[in-house]
Amino acid sequence: MSIHGDRALGLGLRLTLAGLAVALIMVPFTLLLVVAKMPVDGLDAGAARYLHVYALTHPEVTRFLIVWTDLFGPWPWRVAVIAYAVWLLYKGAPRLAVWAVTTITVGGLLGLALKIVVARARPHLPDPVALAPGDSFPSGHAVNVTLGAGVLVLLVLPMLPRWGRVVAWAVACFLVLSVGYTRIALGVHWVSDVVAGIVLGVAVIAATAAAFETWRREQGRRPASPPIEGVEPEFVKAGDEKK
Repeated sequence: MSIHGDRALGLGLRLTLAGLAVALIMVPFTLLLVVAKMPVDGLDAGAARYLHVYALTHPEVTRFLIVWTDLFGPWPWRVAVIAYAVWLLYKGAPRLAVWAVTTITVGGLLGLALKIVVARARPHLPDPVALAPGDSFPSGHAVNVTLGAGVLVLLVLPMLPRWGRVVAWAVACFLVLSVGYTRIALGVHWVSDVVAGIVLGVAVIAATAAAFETWRREQGRRPASPPIEGVEPEFVKAGDEKK
């Protein structure tokens, strides 16, 4: 195996361990939330009832929400990140590709693991406008839109001007919040499911980005701020990653 291959493998292991560290924090947090969720029940139930009535009386809005939630569902984000990672490999940026794929994969698997651990039932509403399989907590859509949007933004930030970075983060936040809203409005998730999904997604991205930044500094590269400069500021132009 080449030196670059060894480094990419070592980076992938480090990123995976960073994601697992998030799990060690999130699992007890999740169990605590479910065990002591009495204060959350009122918000969850109230929002579910109100939005369900609105969905039933506004079918055209409901149809749009269904299209939106499918368009920005988990698989489109996974495909987008993997496609971008393939492009990064083609442009000679294997470490960025490893970071992107590892982040969205580890985050998605952690979301599925938490669903199994918590085993929370989805809302049961009369005349449901949408159905979804599996357990409820956390929202898989919320996890993956957070991961996908966050990963892509952190990859493209070095190629954007300052104003473009603000726009990129604003668009990402809008997509995360709008997709989260669709899951609640369509009656397939509780508010707390969506909040937990977003928190998990942000935590995984923060952990792997921090691990990547630590690795960069060990390679002798200048310190950087990933939320402002991206995870690899040296990747300024497409394919121009300093070795």
